[in-house]
Amino acid sequence: MEITAGGLLEVRITPADVGKRVSVRRVETGLSGSPEFTDTVGVLTSWTEGVLLITKKDGRSVRLLESSLVAGKVVPPAPARRRGPAASFEELSRITARSWQPLESERLGGWTLRAARGFTRRANSVLPEGGPGIPLDAALARVTSWYAERSLPAYVQAATGAAGTQEMLCAELERRGWVSEASAEVRTGALAPVGDVDAPASGSVALTRVPDEDWLGRYGRVDDPEVARRVLVAGPSVWFASLEGGRAVGRCVVDGRWAGFAAVAVDPAHRREGLATAVMAALARRALEEGASAAWLQVETDNPGALALYDRLGFAAHHAYHHYRAPR
Repeated sequence: MEITAGGLLEVRITPADVGKRVSVRRVETGLSGSPEFTDTVGVLTSWTEGVLLITKKDGRSVRLLESSLVAGKVVPPAPARRRGPAASFEELSRITARSWQPLESERLGGWTLRAARGFTRRANSVLPEGGPGIPLDAALARVTSWYAERSLPAYVQAATGAAGTQEMLCAELERRGWVSEASAEVRTGALAPVGDVDAPASGSVALTRVPDEDWLGRYGRVDDPEVARRVLVAGPSVWFASLEGGRAVGRCVVDGRWAGFAAVAVDPAHRREGLATAVMAALARRALEEGASAAWLQVETDNPGALALYDRLGFAAHHAYHHYRAPR
């Protein structure tokens, strides 16, 4: 908090700081009747009619009264907490989008409306890479209509911990009643250590360009195999790995210096046997042969087993994204 030379707290933010990262302290009356102080750090996404809205890194928004502020200041962007290669949000956004492509898409200004007959939220959600070019309410109405024409729910994928405009979009969606149904971390790491892992799993790992029925069966989440294949095989250089016996599978997309891992699934009866590591190591070695040096992956925040695995392999959080569903 900002403290003057005389030891007094000061509020050094104004509505002109909307879009910046701020640190604020507010005072409220606690249950005991005594004053209680609360600190909040995040992006100041709005300040209207005496009410501030601050969006935190995890995507949650905090509303507070201007009259409750006792201190506040603009703070520098949070340092990137990652051990992997340096990468901007814009670069990773392009790479991740190319790795999981829809069957059809349409541009709306800087937004891309994506659809793939309902196979995964990633391929059936709006990817905002700028403004929509029209007022937000009109854009969201167009989005809702576009997905309704395809008998699909409307989703918008927006990020936190990446860029102020994305975090402001999260806040605006929440304000309009859109609900975050799923959140995931985008993690990055060096590729070579993954390929060097000596996985203990028995059996060989086969690599193919197209997933077969056994691969799709282990991956799950597939209602229409033909649609799933069309989405899964799209990308610059796509590889599918299957551990002998169908006990584990995985997917990797090589795109320049990047190798993106996805769809890593293990037979529940063989978990904690190093099978996921074996599959990823085989895919990493192939990606290294194609000239990749950096790796990324996406993992849902409510998957502790996967998070622990990726921690061990040296992947660290870069940013998070959230899928917001239109009000029903």
